[in-house]
Parts: sequence; structure tokens; C-alpha cells
Amino acid sequence: MDFFKKFVLHRSIFMCRKSKGKPNGKKPAPEEKKLYLEPEYTKSRITDFEFKELVMLPREIDLNEWLASNTTTFFHHINLQYSTISEFCTGESCQTMAVCNTQYYWYDERGKKIKCTAPQYVDFVMSSVQKLVTDEDVFPTKYGKEFPNSFESLVKKICKYLFHVLAHIYSSHFKETLALELHGHLNTLYTHFILFIREFNLVDPKETTIMDDLTEVLCSSSGSSSNGSGNGSSNSAGAQNHVKER
Repeated sequence: MDFFKKFVLHRSIFMCRKSKGKPNGKKPAPEEKKLYLEPEYTKSRITDFEFKELVMLPREIDLNEWLASNTTTFFHHINLQYSTISEFCTGESCQTMAVCNTQYYWYDERGKKIKCTAPQYVDFVMSSVQKLVTDEDVFPTKYGKEFPNSFESLVKKICKYLFHVLAHIYSSHFKETLALELHGHLNTLYTHFILFIREFNLVDPKETTIMDDLTEVLCSSSGSSSNGSGNGSSNSAGAQNHVKER
């Protein structure tokens, strides 16, 4: 009987020591290091061109024409960039459309919220954008045809979704991109895209806060203005504490 009491006492002390300072006896998961922020990778580009100048509206070009041309080009380039890692982005590896601590949902034409895997989300994005950019009533290509009144809002919606795809590549598939030696292409595309959407205020800065650390590194040497970055940087630390849904 004495032996049994000692055994229980020793085991109780052991369990208390094991769980000391750890809620529920579980050690908090360490924050995963962001590989894409490593200096040896952020400095990789395929060109040193000044993108700040490239995104500016030329004097002779209509604003809507400029937005249409660039949006269509970014759609094709981001779609191509994603295709390089699409075999690694599966329903098993990416069960939700996640970027760091944020989970995105798709909303159908009726506004219904749909939880889906990352590849499903990207497919929804690319299919819907493809439908818009090939619609002559939305992205007119014939001379004399006017852009719809809702054109700018549609461009903003497209750019928001394209940003989600780029951010997911960095957040979940940068290792694969690195293995394919395509990180220079990804960095160049991201820098060009971010400077473009900032130049014309196409995406709410709150939407891009999730990637402010990368944006600051990549765009600081590209003539980036501080538009939209001030508030985002101050809020990014607090945003890392819990999972958000959008």
C-alpha cells in the first residue's frame, strides 16, 4: 500500500513538472520562419527595371485602356506563375485557401460563402477572371466601344483575387518555387503588381497587410511610395496572433 501511494505521488509530481508553464500540457507551436524573407532570396529579380515608372499612366493613353491592358497581362502572368507549382497545391496539401494566418472563402454570384481548398479557390478566381477579360462588354477591344460604368470596381475585384493567389504562392509554395529556381520571376511579378495596384489605389491596403513584410523588402528599392503601407506595417504584428476569415 505504501509503495502504491509513493508511485501515485511521484507520478503526480512528474506530470505537474511536465505541464508547468504550458497550457493544457501543450507547448505552443513555434512561429514558422518565412523563407521568402531571407535576404539571399529577396534580392533575386529577373530585371532591375524601375517599375514605379513602368506602372505610371502615359499621357496619351486612356485610364481605362491602361487598367484593362495591365490587368489582363497580370492575370496571364499570375496564372502562369501558379501553374508552375499547381501540382503541389492539392486538396490534401492545401485544404483551405490560406495565407499565413488568414483563410479566404469564395463568394458565388449570389453572395453565398463557400469554403474550399486552395486549388478550388484559385480555379474559381482564374475561371471568373478569364470570363471577364474575354467579355467584349466588360473589356472592349473594338475601336469606339465604351467601358462599362462598373469597370473600375470590376478591376479592383480582379486585383484583390489575383493578390490572394500571389500571396498563397509565397505563403505555401515558396519552397517549390525555390526548387524550380523561379523565385526571381515571382519576386519581379509581385513587385510590379504591387506597385501597379498602389499607383491606382486598386486594392484596399488592409487587404494586402498580410504581406506587408515582403512588400516593404521588395518594393523599398523599387521607388515604391508609402501609399497604403504606413497603417499596414503598424497593424501587421497584431494580425499574426489569430486566424482571420475573409
